[in-house]
Amino acid sequence: MALTAPFLHLFSHLFSPYLSSFLSFLSPALFRTLLQLLYPQGCAVCGAPGPELLCAACRARIPVRTTEGCCAVCGKTLLTDEAAFGTAAPVCHACRTRRPAFDLARSAAAFQGPVRQLVHGLKYRHGFRLAEPLAELLHGCFLAHFAAERPDLVCAVPLHRARRRRRGYNQSELLARLLARRLALPFAPGLLRRVRDTPTQTRMDARQRRDNMAGASRVSEERAPAAYGKCVVLVDDVMTTGATFGAAAAALREAGAGRVLCLSVARD
Repeated sequence: MALTAPFLHLFSHLFSPYLSSFLSFLSPALFRTLLQLLYPQGCAVCGAPGPELLCAACRARIPVRTTEGCCAVCGKTLLTDEAAFGTAAPVCHACRTRRPAFDLARSAAAFQGPVRQLVHGLKYRHGFRLAEPLAELLHGCFLAHFAAERPDLVCAVPLHRARRRRRGYNQSELLARLLARRLALPFAPGLLRRVRDTPTQTRMDARQRRDNMAGASRVSEERAPAAYGKCVVLVDDVMTTGATFGAAAAALREAGAGRVLCLSVARD
């Protein structure tokens, strides 16, 4: 029988400083075994019985993003006039006007349908088992868009300690750890830290989001040497305007990172 949501919330609250590290430190087999004890079997989206967390029908409904018609830098879907600007690698107006601190940003899928349900389940309902299929999407996105890159390490967009305390964990850190394992790369926990608890950005436009996130992240001084001269893969769950990625990438650049590749599960 699955454990109840109140128990999971209490568990994550009590052990929040260690939860992300503990869950993602496990081998994939042990991770799945633990999750089978915590949750019933079946598709996490439609509930269809079966051994898979994501059934074939729901997997087929994932709106996978490609580079066709997208900005060569941030991956945003281009407007008609933007697509006409340049030929081989068109760049959106925002990236032409204000070049982001990151080198490239790509998202695995649109923030719709099954992906939205999976992300919300992981982020707001302690759906730890959902980290695996989402990390699988991240891995596929990396292979599709960054296969020619030679990254040195993986890190996550940080969560402010107050928000982490309330939620119990950083979902982006869970995803980053699992991706690092799939890529056989070092994961750098605590490399970035959120120094300012920013207000929600739901109703903000692109400029407001950029101002809201400016200076919100910093690289830990004791861990800064790990980023110096390195190619860093920066992971988050959802990308909207790129303001969060941009602020975190700027902090990595200040610490001397040579290249920053941003990867998110979804693009909103």
